[in-house]
Amino acid sequence: MAFKVAEYKTDVHIDWCPGCGDFGITSALQQALAELEIEPHNVALFSGIGCSGKFPHYVNAYGIHTLHGRPLPFAIGCKLANPHLTVIAISGDGDGLGIGVGHFVNAGRRNVDITYIVANNGVYGLTKGQASPTLRLGLKTKSLPKPNINEGINPLLLAFASGYTFIARTYSYDVRHQVETFKQGILHRGLAYIDVLQGCPTYNDLWTKDWYMGRDHIDPETGKPQPRLYRLEDTDYDPVIPPEGLSKEEYEARVARFVQKALEWGDRIPIGVFWKDESVSTYEDRIRATAPTYLDLPPALRPICDEDGRPLTDIRKFLDELRVTG
Repeated sequence: MAFKVAEYKTDVHIDWCPGCGDFGITSALQQALAELEIEPHNVALFSGIGCSGKFPHYVNAYGIHTLHGRPLPFAIGCKLANPHLTVIAISGDGDGLGIGVGHFVNAGRRNVDITYIVANNGVYGLTKGQASPTLRLGLKTKSLPKPNINEGINPLLLAFASGYTFIARTYSYDVRHQVETFKQGILHRGLAYIDVLQGCPTYNDLWTKDWYMGRDHIDPETGKPQPRLYRLEDTDYDPVIPPEGLSKEEYEARVARFVQKALEWGDRIPIGVFWKDESVSTYEDRIRATAPTYLDLPPALRPICDEDGRPLTDIRKFLDELRVTG
């Protein structure tokens, strides 16, 4: 059965600022789901607070708008309750890497099979453009009275240190690249982190679409702009750790190259898949090792009542233990 992008759209009015990178992310996510032919009722999309919190409003799937910085624990709970769902969490850099950074780190060591997308524009767009955790030391956007006095987080390095088994970066104004990256992240068995570079046309006048396209970075020979973004897939970069693993020397060499690429920023910024480790078991695999029927009968699909509507679990004993007598 072929799916159309229109099936993943809603009729909710989109109220992001004109030119916001979130438009491209929404379009790419809808296209990725359509091309993967995942039925909308088999997708659960979780968001936190901020401009990114609105993504579930605009994608026709199960949408859960959670607390600030908390989409990951909600998404992980949903996936473990019903591992047959395609579960995607989505945040802004302030939501996911500020208040939610504790969840970000702890999720990595579990390797639950979900996808986490973070829209990264360097500011808290919904609350007037304060510096987010990804804005670097000394930078001053038009929304800041003085240059930023905090060093910025490198999301790719943090994801690697936390244990994410799929790490990628893409660009919100390149919808086709996002579609392919989202599809790879969703298909990866394990926890996928996808950093999406985007502009905030209202508050960040540094990382603009023109800046990424190199309008200020002119080739002296051709007189043409030199785009700062380039694709890893157009180079000989190999992000894959195969299921059987690599030798110690090969693994360390691959890690070193990952770090080199993750640190690259400025006139040359790589996008694409940086890391794809297929050798690590998922959290669901580990549960199944101790509970063999887990995938066949996960918690969310277990019957809770008989055919006459009577509950299958008798909790009267527990209620009696909690009863307070005067």
